[in-house]
Amino acid sequence: MDEDTALRHRIAGLLPDDAAQRVRDCWAIGEQESGLGLLVEGLLARQIPIGGADRAQISVLAEEWGERERLTPGLLRCPGDGAPAPVRLLDGERDEAEVVTGWSEPELAGLVLVPWIGCTRCGRTLLRAHRWEPWDDYSYRAEHYVISTPDGDRAQRILPQDAAGAAFAELLHGCQGHGPAQG
Repeated sequence: MDEDTALRHRIAGLLPDDAAQRVRDCWAIGEQESGLGLLVEGLLARQIPIGGADRAQISVLAEEWGERERLTPGLLRCPGDGAPAPVRLLDGERDEAEVVTGWSEPELAGLVLVPWIGCTRCGRTLLRAHRWEPWDDYSYRAEHYVISTPDGDRAQRILPQDAAGAAFAELLHGCQGHGPAQG
């Protein structure tokens, strides 16, 4: 079993066996979007507590399959498990006034940065970089994924639009030497 499959099986395992198997079956036949929907619906309907890292990981999977916007409201309503978590899903916590603009990195020129996942250990944030569209909203798909410096005033790393999972992994595992979060 490859690493991606193992991750999906572990995430599906948050549900009871019968529901988890339905999610795995969807994923096995290439219906990732349906499987993610069943996963979030199942967690919410059963009020299964989930940890912060799992909530963020599900959001990343949903982002990779174009379902983040649809699934985030339900995901945010799932109860937390109360345990300390290395990361926190920021969707729903910030309003448009907290969208970041004006960073000097050339790859980010003309893009708006939307805070997505925060590291509770070092203070860095994973942001989605979007184009601002004529209909006065940001684009559906991110152009880049950006990991901020701990002080949040510039990019520490900029990853391409197909690297949501890699950006999350780097945020989750890249804190060694950054110290605890401030505040």
